[in-house]
Amino acid sequence: MSYTIDVENIKCGGCANSIRGRLLEQGLAHSVEVDVEHGRVAVDGNPEWRQQAVDALARMGYPEVGSVEGMKAAAAKAKSFVSCAIGRIDNATQGK
Repeated sequence: MSYTIDVENIKCGGCANSIRGRLLEQGLAHSVEVDVEHGRVAVDGNPEWRQQAVDALARMGYPEVGSVEGMKAAAAKAKSFVSCAIGRIDNATQGK
């Protein structure tokens, strides 16, 4: 089964790689596709895991659209920059 999560703060392929890796490593998805331009995470996995995936994304700095406001949004944005940098480093070291 598949579902999508619209999230905030996705900026680049590094963000997409971080999101994909985290959801897969936590066993929350069988496969993950990330649409950077539209901020959409398409997950192939058990729909009952959706909330756990949403929570994992929020902890990474990619809150579900409409779920975070005020100072929480600023903190989420800062986390997403860190995740983005990690994804770019991973890409550079893996030759992607």
